[in-house]
Amino acid sequence: MIASHSRWTGNPSRRGFLALGGTGLLVFFATEPLGAFQQPASPGYPTDWNAYLRIGADGRVTCFTGKVELGQGTSTALAQLLAEELDVAFDSVDMVMADTDLCPWDRATVGSLGIVQFGPVLRAAGAEARAVLLEMAAERLGAPVQRLRVKAGVVADSDAPEKHISYAQMVDGKRIERHIPGTSPKPTVAAFRAAAGQPVRRKDATDKVTGAAKYTADVILPGMLHARIIRPPALGARLKSADTRAAEKLPGVRVIREQDLIAVLHERPDKADEALSLVKAEFDAPSPGPDDKTIFDHLVKNAPPLQVVAEKGSLSDGEKLATAVVAGRYLNSYVGFAVMETYSALASVVGSKATVWASTQTPVRVRQEVAQALGVPQENVRVIATYVGGAFGGKCYGAPPAEAARLSKIAGRPVQVVFDRAEEFLFSRMRPAAVVEIRSGLTAEGKLAFWEYKAYGGGPQSSQTFYDVPNQRTVWAGSWQAAINPPGLHPLGVGTWRAPAGPTNTFARESHMDVLAARAGADPVEFRLRNLSDKRMRRVLEAAAEKFAWQPAKAPSGHGVGVSCGIYTGTYMVTMAEVSVDKKTGQVKAKRVVFAHDQGPTVSPDGTRQQIEGSIMMGLGYALTEEVRFQNGEVLSRNFDTYEIPRFSWLPKIEIVLMDNPEAAVSGCGEPPVINIGAVVANAIFDAVGVRLPQLPMTPERVLAALRSAGADA
Repeated sequence: MIASHSRWTGNPSRRGFLALGGTGLLVFFATEPLGAFQQPASPGYPTDWNAYLRIGADGRVTCFTGKVELGQGTSTALAQLLAEELDVAFDSVDMVMADTDLCPWDRATVGSLGIVQFGPVLRAAGAEARAVLLEMAAERLGAPVQRLRVKAGVVADSDAPEKHISYAQMVDGKRIERHIPGTSPKPTVAAFRAAAGQPVRRKDATDKVTGAAKYTADVILPGMLHARIIRPPALGARLKSADTRAAEKLPGVRVIREQDLIAVLHERPDKADEALSLVKAEFDAPSPGPDDKTIFDHLVKNAPPLQVVAEKGSLSDGEKLATAVVAGRYLNSYVGFAVMETYSALASVVGSKATVWASTQTPVRVRQEVAQALGVPQENVRVIATYVGGAFGGKCYGAPPAEAARLSKIAGRPVQVVFDRAEEFLFSRMRPAAVVEIRSGLTAEGKLAFWEYKAYGGGPQSSQTFYDVPNQRTVWAGSWQAAINPPGLHPLGVGTWRAPAGPTNTFARESHMDVLAARAGADPVEFRLRNLSDKRMRRVLEAAAEKFAWQPAKAPSGHGVGVSCGIYTGTYMVTMAEVSVDKKTGQVKAKRVVFAHDQGPTVSPDGTRQQIEGSIMMGLGYALTEEVRFQNGEVLSRNFDTYEIPRFSWLPKIEIVLMDNPEAAVSGCGEPPVINIGAVVANAIFDAVGVRLPQLPMTPERVLAALRSAGADA
C-alpha cells in the first residue's frame, strides 16, 4: 500500500495508523495549512496523519476525501484528478467519501469548492506518491528517474521499454516507509494529459441507475426503530402539553420524553406514523410577525446598518454627468430547498461510542453536534455520509442526527429519524427573501454615469458590478447568514441556498441593466458591451451571442429573447434565453437556453454539463413558481401541491458552450450556473410582451397583473 498523508481524524497514534495501513508503502510528508481543509488545532491531534490516497497490491487506488457526493459528480471529478496525477487508469480509482474515521478533515461540501480547494491538495498528494514510486522504480530498474515514463500505473525505461514494473509489483506484500521533508508541491493546471478533462462514466452511475445506491433512509440495522417526533405547527410555537396515552397503547410503540424531545418509536415506520397521529399536543401561538406579502418592507425597516461592498468615485459627481436617472426596486420571496430526499439520520449508540449515518453536507459539524448531545468526546463519534439525494446548501443544518443519537442512547437500539415533507419545509432553512434598490444614471452617449446599489436581507455575494461605472457605491444589510442578522429580521430560518445571494443580486443587476438599455434605446447585448471592459466577460458574452445567433434589436422586440451576465466564485457565465408568454393565462415557457461558461480548466466535461443543465432547470423554478408562503411563523407551503417545482415538461432546448481557458485558475460549476436564470427570464419576458417583472417568482398571476397595469391586450 502507498498512502499519502496529512491529518488523521480517527486514532491519533502512529501505531494506530500503521495498523490501519497494514503492509505496503507508506509515504509521510509535512503539509502546509490547507485552508478550509485544515483540522483546527486541538489537543491529541498530531500534525501529519491521514491518507488522501492508497495504492494496494492489486494496483487499485483508493481516494479518501471528506467531500460528500450530493449528486454533483464530485466523486467522479476527484477520481479524474487523482488518476491524472498518478498516471493510472480512471477505472482503477475507488472513492471513500465523508467518513470521519477514515477521511481527511473537511469543513463542508459547499461553495463549489470541491475542485477549487480540495483538488490542489489531492493533486499534491498524488504528485508526492508518484515521485516516491518513480524513486522506487529507478532502484528496481537500474535507470535514472529522468529516463522513466509512466502509463496506466506501469513505469518503463524510455531507453529500454522492455524494462518496466507496475505500481502493484512495487508495493506487493511489503511495508516500506518513505519520509519526504518539507511541503508537497501543488501543481498548477496548464493542460491535462490523460484522465482529467475527458468525458468519463460517473463513479456513482451504476449504483444510481440500478437502485443499489444507499441513501440514509435505505440503511437498515438489526433492531432499528423508526422515530416520529412531536413538532410545533409553526416556528416559535412552544409546547404546552402532550398526551401520549393513546399512542402508548399501540403494540410495540415506545414513547420517549427527554427535556424538549418527545418521540414515538416503532420497528415499522407506518406504525410510528399511526402512533404520532394519536398524540394530542397543544402549543402556544407564536408572536405575530410579517407574512409573505409584508416581508419586504419589514426587511428594509429592520435592517442592520449598511455595510460597503464597493465604492468608487462620487455618486454626486456621477449624477451631474447623467442625462437620465433610473431607479428600480427588485424583490425575491423565500425559496425552499425542495430536495427530493428529505433530511434524515440513523444513529447507533453503544456505550460511549456512536456511529451515525446522515444525509448531510457537513459530517464534521454533525460529529460535533452528536458528541455534544451525548456528552462524549468527538473521537467517540463516527459519522458516515451516505449518498445524498439533493442538498443545494440545505443539508448543512438540521436536528435529525442529534435527535437520532439521543433516542438511540435511551432506547438502547439503533434509531432512524426522517423528516416528512412538511417537516422539511418548516424546519429546513431557506433562501432569504430580499430587497434590492438601485439608482443609476446614463450619459448622453449611453454610458453608465453612476450606480447606487442597496441590498437588504439577501447578502453581498455577486452584488458588486463588473460593468464600467466611474461613480459607484454598493452596500448591503442583512444576509443568508442567520448568525449575523439582528433578531427577527428573517422570521423564517435562512441559509446557504445554492449560490447564496447570487440569484438575488444577479436578478436585480441584470434586470436593471436591461431597463437602462431600453432607456438608452440600445440592444441589450450591445449596451452591455458598450459598458464592459472586462476581457474575460466580453469573451464569454460574445461566445454566447454567437451560439445563440443573437440579432441586435431594441427591446421589446416581440421575439421574447433575453440575456444575463454573471460572476460567481470566479466563474464567468452568460445566459441567453427565448421564452413565450401566454397573455391569456400568464404562463411563461422557456423554449431555448444558451449558456456560455468559463470556469478555467474543466476537469469533468460531462459533469460540468450536467451541473449546468440541472442549474438551468432549478433556476426556472425560482424564476417562475417557487415561493414559500407563510404567516406568523407558520409555513403554508408544506408540499409540492402548494409549492411548485420544475417539471420535465418545462425542459427547454439547452445548448452549452464550455470556454477553453486552461491558464485561468480552476473555479466551481456546481453553484454558479443558477444565478442568471431569474434575470434572463425576466428580460426575455420584457422583450416578448413589454412588461417588467421586478419580483421573483414571476408567477402567472404576477404576469397578468403586469399586463393589466401596462394596458397590454390580454
